[in-house]
Amino acid sequence: MFNAIAAHGGVSSQDPRAFRLVQLPDAIPGPHDLLVRVEALAVNPVDTKVRAGLPGPEAPTQPGAVPRLLGWDAAGEVEACGAAVRGFGPGDAVWFAGDINRQGCYGERVLVEAAICGHRPPKLSAAEAAALPLTGITAWEALFERLGLDPEGADAGRSLLILGGAGGVGSIAIQLARRAGLVVIATASRNESKAWCEQLGADHVLNHQHPLAPQLAPLGYEQLDAIANFSDTDAYWPVMAELIRPQGAIVAIVGNRSPLDLNLLKAKSASFHWEFMFTRPQFQTADRGEQGAILARLAQLVEAGELFSTLTTELTPINPTNLARAHGLLESGRTIGKIVLTGWG
Repeated sequence: MFNAIAAHGGVSSQDPRAFRLVQLPDAIPGPHDLLVRVEALAVNPVDTKVRAGLPGPEAPTQPGAVPRLLGWDAAGEVEACGAAVRGFGPGDAVWFAGDINRQGCYGERVLVEAAICGHRPPKLSAAEAAALPLTGITAWEALFERLGLDPEGADAGRSLLILGGAGGVGSIAIQLARRAGLVVIATASRNESKAWCEQLGADHVLNHQHPLAPQLAPLGYEQLDAIANFSDTDAYWPVMAELIRPQGAIVAIVGNRSPLDLNLLKAKSASFHWEFMFTRPQFQTADRGEQGAILARLAQLVEAGELFSTLTTELTPINPTNLARAHGLLESGRTIGKIVLTGWG
């Protein structure tokens, strides 16, 4: 048996019934799985969204039903490998984001497919490493696969607007885009979030509480080559259509609440892309091993001193109280970087 933290929906994250400690049967790895002992886990907005759709604490449960475990961002140590696994062995230090269709990492142990897992950078602690997989893969796929930008500098000098620069994904995207030689224009509103974006390498930081076009004009940008929206797709849809250059590209990660008028992009032949980090594992795409390759590349950048952990808040130990606190911080909409929990109490 192992300890885990189950979540309930229908109540505030600060309600004592929102999270509870449970014991679950030991997990057995399938042929392609790693069984990982979780040392640190990070929380992400997807955790709060999935929790909102879970049954409430008063909902009846079926006898023998296993509670849903959230959490898809972790660092840990391999305890066992499936028969078909190659490249990993017991004792290996790993990091991963995982598969939203499977149980998450709010448990002492978790199963993850080896193809979407990576060896974590020795330079980082478990907490620092846990802050990077989900946001790192999302930022990499958004910039270099969806927008088609070159990670090694072939697009140097092109302009990129990052909406939500101080958040988890934005914090990685700024670093990756800056390394690729792009002109990075991020948005933030508070002094501390603006300073964070500048520290990560943003060339310019705009205040998203004010119209963007008048802030871009003095910088010499009436239109932009690419836009990465890591904030609010609906709120920025008209201004993105206005600011994107003809034949430019836009990527977003937050689902829309209302229909989007794609006709706003038609005259410019501009493209719009969704980025959802879980697409490859969720649909078991033939290329899902690319996520393991991305983690390997991110590890190389960390070891070379070209990419830094975005851990800003560390809570110890991993327990229902600290998970509730972490979810509350996420729901405030004022977090900078990533929140990580370490050590099982």
